[in-house]
Amino acid sequence: MLDNIDYSEIAPYDDAHFLENIEKLSAEPGFEHAVRWVLPDADYSELIKVLKSCDNKHSFQTRVMQGFLESLEQKTTSGITSTGIEHVLPGQAYTFMSNHRDIVLDASFLNLCFLHKGMPTSEVAIGDNLLIYDWITHLVKLNGSFIVKRNLPARQALEAAHQLSGYIHHAINRKKESIWIAQREGRAKDSSDRTQKSLLKMLGLEGPGSLAENLADINIFPVAISYEYDPNDYLKAREYLLSHRDPSFKKTQHDDLFAMETGLLGFKGRVHISFASCLSPMITAMGQNEIDKNDIIDRVCHSIDCGIHGGYKIYPINYITYDKAFDTDMYTDRYSPEEAEQVDAYIEGQLDKIDIPDVTTQERNFMRTCMYTMYANPLRNKLLATGYC
Repeated sequence: MLDNIDYSEIAPYDDAHFLENIEKLSAEPGFEHAVRWVLPDADYSELIKVLKSCDNKHSFQTRVMQGFLESLEQKTTSGITSTGIEHVLPGQAYTFMSNHRDIVLDASFLNLCFLHKGMPTSEVAIGDNLLIYDWITHLVKLNGSFIVKRNLPARQALEAAHQLSGYIHHAINRKKESIWIAQREGRAKDSSDRTQKSLLKMLGLEGPGSLAENLADINIFPVAISYEYDPNDYLKAREYLLSHRDPSFKKTQHDDLFAMETGLLGFKGRVHISFASCLSPMITAMGQNEIDKNDIIDRVCHSIDCGIHGGYKIYPINYITYDKAFDTDMYTDRYSPEEAEQVDAYIEGQLDKIDIPDVTTQERNFMRTCMYTMYANPLRNKLLATGYC
């Protein structure tokens, strides 16, 4: 393991340097602009006073971030619920690994659940592609985020992978801090969540010994995050069409920023977080049975996927769009005709927001099918998980 390494480049700010970084954040005009945009009713000068009174991550999260997230919960959701949190043992640090629906809020809502239960929050992995402005870097590192370096040349990418793996093992076993990381890089546009093998290979680079020992060392713990409505659904459908028109289409920084804003402020309906259980005992057993490395990766990926898929909360929109996507009436007993009409109106309203010029009827039908599939896939995957895992 990479012991005695300076991880400050990617690690959250430590408490010893907290106040000086609060000062840097407070001095950023971009931060003030963002706060006034997201919280138009907030007293900015009073917020700055509260910020400057926070001298550690815990006070920052409980005095600033908790209130902000509770406000978002109240304004943009129909409530956040959780199950299985009793499986998170006191005094134990975990690698919480979840599906990825929202750029910002997946880990934030997870930590809000912990704050409401009086439990320690987790450090959060965030890609450096999102750190477009200095104030964003200051904010996320003050809030306990660590940085994942993206889009590097091959040699630097390998060095960064070792550094990241080493930091995660360091956080779990030296700092005794849980961490959150998405099961894949980027969000699955079709909401069919699958764990990337490359992620597990990275996590297994550092640690006490073999691949199985290294993975068992960080207490991987699958978590399912279910949003009734995805505010970014129409943006994903838009991206599908643009990619269909031009296979070389690439999102811009503006696209990422707008998706962050839409995810933060858009209505999500009911939100549910389901905790599965720690996979370390299973992974340790695989190591003792001398299973091939590739088989270990495959089996751990499968177990993470089963933990996530089996934990999905299924809402009427999932049943309705499943019937539409697969042309069945299998689940008509799970929703009313009124709910079906509401979902139709919602889908059409989201499609109306898409700003692509000259969309044909065929292209709109294509995007509608994409949206049906996004909402149907969690149910489809849950059926497979509960049947075969």
